[in-house]
Amino acid sequence: MFFHCVTASATGIAGVISQDDWKAWKPVGQAQLSVFFFDVYTSTLLTPSGQYEISQDLSPHPLALNIEYQRSISQAQLLDATYDQWLKLGYDQAQAKDWINRLGTIFPSVKKGQQLTYVTNGQIGQFYYSVGLPNDRLLGRIDDEQLNDAFLAIWLSPETEYADLRRELIGIK
Repeated sequence: MFFHCVTASATGIAGVISQDDWKAWKPVGQAQLSVFFFDVYTSTLLTPSGQYEISQDLSPHPLALNIEYQRSISQAQLLDATYDQWLKLGYDQAQAKDWINRLGTIFPSVKKGQQLTYVTNGQIGQFYYSVGLPNDRLLGRIDDEQLNDAFLAIWLSPETEYADLRRELIGIK
């Protein structure tokens, strides 16, 4: 649950989104993740319209989840937290391990003030890293729709461990 996610409509080559498109989108909601007394990150969900459509499909339209870290987190901690969230959501352990191996080639360690962004057209996606907007650097791509959806489920699934965070992100008061 330590990442930054963005979903967008296909405007680039082979359905890949331009990294600049989502920056003009409107906020849907914002949430703070704190564990015990420690602030971990602030996340903001954005869409072109500023609205999130609740659907069986977690990314039925373009959306962006921006996560700015408020503490340093190692790559191993990011991967462990992602894996743990997938198991809590009921994903198969072997499948989750395969996905973690793939994300291990993409995820960096992050420091306080840095951001990670995931951009997807609902089927494939791209991860970006930045110390601050607008200086984003492409980290890698996900070409697997199942992994795309599983990654988004950490924040957007009704079964997420952090239901209050989800409600704040999708604009439910």
